[in-house]
Amino acid sequence: MGVKAEPGKTKLGWIGTGVMGRSMCANLMSAGYSMTIYTRTEEKGKDLIAKGAKWAKTPKDVAEQSDITFTMVGYPYDVRDVNLGPHGTIAGSKKGNLIVDMTTSEPSLAIEIYEAAKAKGIGSVDAPVSGGDIGAKNGTLSIMIGGDAADVEAVTPCFEAMGKTIKHQGPAGAGQHTKMVNQILIGPTMIAVCEAMLYAYQSGLDPLKVIESVGSGGAASWAINNLGPRIVKRDFEPGFYVEHFIKDMGIALAEAKKMRISLPGLALAEQLYLAVQAQGFERKGTQALMLALEQLSGIKR
Repeated sequence: MGVKAEPGKTKLGWIGTGVMGRSMCANLMSAGYSMTIYTRTEEKGKDLIAKGAKWAKTPKDVAEQSDITFTMVGYPYDVRDVNLGPHGTIAGSKKGNLIVDMTTSEPSLAIEIYEAAKAKGIGSVDAPVSGGDIGAKNGTLSIMIGGDAADVEAVTPCFEAMGKTIKHQGPAGAGQHTKMVNQILIGPTMIAVCEAMLYAYQSGLDPLKVIESVGSGGAASWAINNLGPRIVKRDFEPGFYVEHFIKDMGIALAEAKKMRISLPGLALAEQLYLAVQAQGFERKGTQALMLALEQLSGIKR
């Protein structure tokens, strides 16, 4: 492809300024890239506009003004709309441009976008991330990438401004499949973290001291060390929305069904998170699973 990301030269576009997307976009701007953004209302993008980003009325308008356009939206139907729709990135991109979807979405959709883009001479990369709001703010995300090697190499300088662990996993869709592996690991892990914290509370221990002990041993995980303290402080605000995690688990279970493999641990995690959603906490962070488990045990705090 003709594009190679270079600060001060390459024009970038960004679509999706949610909990993580806003920080990821800001990190690219801090690295020296010019930026055009699309948000549903200009007001929603005011922080980035204040830092120098230009605002466009549609994803197509963003792509028309950009060499590389990134999308970081909510659901597969959003990914489809902003990339494949009549006012989407492919419609606005020129031959030799690149589009990079960093949403966690369906592997089959990543392949569909890749093929539609390729037919127009446009590069397409799927690059979902892990690391939550903390990783997005600090530029330490893990980025899982699918696509052609030349396209991945061209956009890697941008990935380096947003992440710490950057791995090309294979062809189109491979990034999304890798993210499904990530979510399969997280689901049952979150059950364990919340059950452990519930046990610590009820047995009269100081949960923060407990985390200090277990967070550096065989039970160590990112979740216990980063989300455990939030649970103790009763901070259930989102680093990653419950409703988006339910979406991700649904994708993973659907892919597992296609592959004829059974994932009972993930299925249990999905059911527990559906209970969190039913209790009205779908816009809270994944650590809000604690609230559902407390209710199961009849505990009120």
